[in-house]
Amino acid sequence: MDDFSRLKVLTSQMHLEAAEDVCCPPLASRKRDSVTVSRAVLPNGGRIKLLKTLLSSVCERNCFYCPFRSERDYRRVSFRPEVFVDLFMTMHRSGMVDGIFLSSGISSGGVQTQDRLLQTAEILRLKRAYQGYLHLKIMPGAEKDQVKQAMLLADRVSINLESPSQDRLRSLAPLKNFSKELLAPLRWMEEIREENYPQRAWKGSWPSSTTQFVVGGAGESDLEILDITAKLHNQAGLSRAYFSSFNPIPGTPLENQSPTPPLRERRLYQASYLIRDYGFSLEELPFVGRGDLPLDEDPKLAWAKHNIKHEPVEINTAPREILLRVPGLGPKSVHTILKTRRHSTINYLSQLKALGICTKRLKTFILLNGKAPVRQLALF
Repeated sequence: MDDFSRLKVLTSQMHLEAAEDVCCPPLASRKRDSVTVSRAVLPNGGRIKLLKTLLSSVCERNCFYCPFRSERDYRRVSFRPEVFVDLFMTMHRSGMVDGIFLSSGISSGGVQTQDRLLQTAEILRLKRAYQGYLHLKIMPGAEKDQVKQAMLLADRVSINLESPSQDRLRSLAPLKNFSKELLAPLRWMEEIREENYPQRAWKGSWPSSTTQFVVGGAGESDLEILDITAKLHNQAGLSRAYFSSFNPIPGTPLENQSPTPPLRERRLYQASYLIRDYGFSLEELPFVGRGDLPLDEDPKLAWAKHNIKHEPVEINTAPREILLRVPGLGPKSVHTILKTRRHSTINYLSQLKALGICTKRLKTFILLNGKAPVRQLALF
């Protein structure tokens, strides 16, 4: 098999593995000569063509849900670091790809696998002078010095927790150690940021860090997932958590388990943003039953109906933290409102619309200079 054919196999396998895009959810996906390239959004809002691939699909782990588990009959291919770099740089120079997300199956242990990923990154940065976007995966079992080296080379680093606890992880990956192999590297990332000067990093700042959960694969509740997500945001500098709905893979022990509804994944994203960006606490989220978010309603809207529908928020005087709790208002629109009301009073919905703010969701929950917005009644 030639190098390009091997890359076709690895990119297609990578996109089967999980829905996560570690830069941000892909806007679209397309194939050029059968090598899958994602249209991705960077943390700074820039858009790039991202090559999302494995260095090797050989894996010695036997995780119950994973398409690369060692006991599954599956086509395995690998690259040596220098060969992979040559191929990637050819694609990069041609304009086919702008950046790369690089992971790998685990072979000969997490430490040796991490060494191969680091060797690839070092060749890219130090020998081939690659200045583009690089996301490096941290392998379960990697050492702290390896995590630091990855942070010196990458724009983003991540390790998948998969489940919110050791008890839950046993249902997905019984041989993995939640605290020592998965959670510890996330905490190391924050320690490295606090203990070391970022000037040593390749662009003078430390990379962001993310993680991912397999939603519904281990019977966990939304409360369990969001509890550890909130702690990692506050205590480990986590930039973002990704949520991938469990989908059964043929040839794995969980192939007959029911898939997780995609809407549950969406509700988890919405709730995690409320915690990270909107000032909500875990206790304020509208959990029901055993600790799950309602699927039939946006959690911010559900909160607003119970808390501010009968005490609307005055757009002209409310502080930022209160405005952020109004459905339909986000950080950008709240910034626009605060800037506008320094020199004028907002009396009409039309003024908000002129500022580029959609008023459909918010008009039930606000006052404009002491008055409820005038709403046109439905004809029928």
